[in-house]
Amino acid sequence: MTAPPESLENDAYVLTKPGVQTLPFVFASPHSGDDYDAEFLAQSRLDATAIRRSEDCFVHELFRDAPRLGAPLIRARFPRAYLDPNREPYELDPKMFNGPLPSFVNSRSARVSVGLGTIARVVSNGAEIYRRKLDFAEVEKRIDRLYFPYHAMIKQLLVATRAKFGAVVLVDCHSMPSMGTAIEGNSGRRRCDFVLGDRFGTSCDPAILDLFEAGLTERGYSVARNDPYAGGFVTQNYGRPNSGIHALQIEINRGLYMDEASISRVPKMATLTENLAEFMADLTKVDPSRLRAPPQVYADAAQ
Repeated sequence: MTAPPESLENDAYVLTKPGVQTLPFVFASPHSGDDYDAEFLAQSRLDATAIRRSEDCFVHELFRDAPRLGAPLIRARFPRAYLDPNREPYELDPKMFNGPLPSFVNSRSARVSVGLGTIARVVSNGAEIYRRKLDFAEVEKRIDRLYFPYHAMIKQLLVATRAKFGAVVLVDCHSMPSMGTAIEGNSGRRRCDFVLGDRFGTSCDPAILDLFEAGLTERGYSVARNDPYAGGFVTQNYGRPNSGIHALQIEINRGLYMDEASISRVPKMATLTENLAEFMADLTKVDPSRLRAPPQVYADAAQ
């Protein structure tokens, strides 16, 4: 009898692991956290619903069957509006802070320029989050307490999975508004059901993207590649196909499973969850040896 999944929970994340890992996959949900710090809410000018506009609500629930099917699932507990783990550790907007920032801070990224750095200035619809400017020291505490532990566990899962199977695929799970948003420059455009991002062919083997696209289209969903999302920091940072580490971002249209105005689940969420479980079960068709890098690459990476 297969051992049941087990969970590990702390301030930064909830990790659910299969009793025995049988798939060379790791599923991660960095933006579905909903543990809102009381002090943060007091700092915000937004109400309890508006503050959640950047949240990938319920995404970890859509992939809840991953541990039962043989792959670990990790989700950040903290909300994206509070701290974004799909950014460099210090992508910060100087205009948000009292006094100058340390020289190691990246204040010039495109993500910072639109207010969506590691500490976001706005939620996804462009509404300002904070009533006042922040001190770097309080932000650094968030990063040390939550960001680094989350990424440390991601790395641990990738290392352990690659050691067991010779290769690993990190699936970074997100959701997107059903319509394009003004902050992205495509307001009013109806989105497809899924967007798969592999940093334009650099973060994972093409066979993985083909497998995901085929599995979703076979179930009647429309799928796009790298438009408008090609993958963020997580995909870019961890995807090393030549080292047997593959990273793929998957964006799910929120209209498939939730009411976006009220931020609530809708009945058809059950159908989507079931379809994703069926798809994840199909991942047993992936031959890990197909994804392994040559032995010399591993040797070079270890040096």
